[in-house]
Amino acid sequence: MVKEGLSFVIVPGLLAMFSAYFQIWWLAGIFAAIVLFMAYFFRDPYRESPEGEGLILAACDGTVTRIDDNEDGKLVSVFMSPLDVHINRSPIAGKVTKADYIKGKKNPATSNQASLTNERNTITIEGESVTVSSTQIAGIMARRIVCWAKEGDELRQGEKYGLIKFSSRTDVTMPSNVEIKVKIGDHVKGGETILAVTG
Repeated sequence: MVKEGLSFVIVPGLLAMFSAYFQIWWLAGIFAAIVLFMAYFFRDPYRESPEGEGLILAACDGTVTRIDDNEDGKLVSVFMSPLDVHINRSPIAGKVTKADYIKGKKNPATSNQASLTNERNTITIEGESVTVSSTQIAGIMARRIVCWAKEGDELRQGEKYGLIKFSSRTDVTMPSNVEIKVKIGDHVKGGETILAVTG
């Protein structure tokens, strides 16, 4: 479990014990259920990234809801439900050349407009042969975007660089010459699923 989830487990855990001490069993049961859900939500499973040249990996777990191809490049957007792992991982190996935080709205993350209007944090990663951007986007339930990476950091492919607390989405923007390997409706795993390959 990631350390950012500890308070979400400890507080209801203490309340569960307090309720049990006074034999308020129904309330203790509710708090115990919250503890289990929070421990599950903030889980940090081991991931092994595939090996190969020119691979661009998913930055998070979730369902592909949008694929764009325009003058700015190609974009794959993945929606994370409350049941998905919410840790973000670097799609490629490279140097973080830019980190931009925008304080926006908290509209539903299922909307494509969330990429333009919601609170978000974008890191640009420059690899040996390709540069990509990974954007963490807060949703209506998301309370905080956490980004551990900063400008100048070197990231390994699949390395954890942040998380979003509760329902949200992550966009990966890539050059126009990449070949997308996923389709809308696919469920992907951060650091494991191949989103695209460079041309």
